[in-house]
Amino acid sequence: MIYSISGNLVVSQPVDAYFIVAVECNGIAYEIKTTFTTASQCPKIGESVTLYTYLHVREDALELFGFYDQEELRCFKMLISVSGVGPKAALSILSNVTPSQFALCVASGDSKSLTKSKGIGGKTAQRIVLELKDKISKEQLSSSVVAGKEIELPTNAGNAAEAISALVVLGYSKSEAAQALAGIDPSTSVEDMIRVGLKALATIR
Repeated sequence: MIYSISGNLVVSQPVDAYFIVAVECNGIAYEIKTTFTTASQCPKIGESVTLYTYLHVREDALELFGFYDQEELRCFKMLISVSGVGPKAALSILSNVTPSQFALCVASGDSKSLTKSKGIGGKTAQRIVLELKDKISKEQLSSSVVAGKEIELPTNAGNAAEAISALVVLGYSKSEAAQALAGIDPSTSVEDMIRVGLKALATIR
C-alpha cells in the first residue's frame, strides 16, 4: 500500500530490540519502526531520508515498518511469513544480522546464530531456518540458464551453490542468482559471494 516514504527525519530513538523513527512528509510525521541497522544508516535529525515501508495491519492497530534498503525489507517479509514470528521479532533479528548474514544462516541451517538476537529462542530460530529453507529448491546448481544461455559456475561450486541458495532466500530467482555469480572466484567465501551477488543484482533488476 505504501511503497516508501521520503522526508525529513524528526525522531530517532531505541525501544527495546528495535528503533522508532519519525519521518515528516508534507507536514505529517509518520512513526516507523525499524532495525538498529537502518537507524545507523539514517542521516542526522532534520536531514532527508527515504525508507522502504511495510504496513502491518492488525485488528486493533496499523503499524508502519521501514528499511533503508529493499534487501532488508525482503528479509523482514520473509521472517514474518514464518509461523509464530511477528514484526518485532523480525526487527530484533535484522538488528543483529545483515540480509546477507541472514540468508547465509538459513541456507546453511545455522539457527544458533539467530538466537543471539534478543527474544529469539532456539525453537523459534529452528522454525525460521526450517520453514524458509524449505522454500529453496534443494538442488545444488552447477549451472543455470539465463535468456536461453547457460551460465557456468565454478567447477568447485560448493560455495557458489550455497550463495545461490542464500540469494533465493532473499527472493531472487535461481537464474538471476547464477547470472550474478557467474565467473566468481571459487575460493571466495560464501558471505562475500552473497555481497557480490547483491551488488550485481541491483544492476540486473
